[in-house]
Amino acid sequence: MRVRYCVQPWSVCTGTTIATAQGMFPLTQIAPAVGRLLIVDDDDSTTETFARILTLEGYEVRTAASAESGLREIESGSPDAIILDLRMPFINGLGLLYRLRAVEPHRRTPVVIVTGDQCLDDTVIDEVRGLGAEIRFNPLWLEDLVDVARSLIRASREQLHGA
Repeated sequence: MRVRYCVQPWSVCTGTTIATAQGMFPLTQIAPAVGRLLIVDDDDSTTETFARILTLEGYEVRTAASAESGLREIESGSPDAIILDLRMPFINGLGLLYRLRAVEPHRRTPVVIVTGDQCLDDTVIDEVRGLGAEIRFNPLWLEDLVDVARSLIRASREQLHGA
């Protein structure tokens, strides 16, 4: 039986374990497709948890607490892929995605938008997909987060090598 662990803002990741409301669980290090990820989310605990988990998986992770700081990180660090929150103050995730797609070097950067909003309007979903991004809904399970990162890096490498 495979046990799945949910990555929630109330999860605390330390070293090689994750503490949740259900208890402490080990994080196994899986041989990753190493790459540079940017996580943009205004919820510090989500950002920290995602970053720690993906760092343990071997990714180079940078974080931003707003779309504005995310844009600065994109310009300074040129990530291979981005995990982006949809609902943020001032410039939301969709606004950041539009700005990202307007600049040539980042037009095809793989992006997954993560949201807890289970009732998104179809027009928003179509808009996100039309901009070349995927949508994933919270809660994200630990293995789902790692799978998202792997697929983003794989897509980035395929674009780079024209596969």
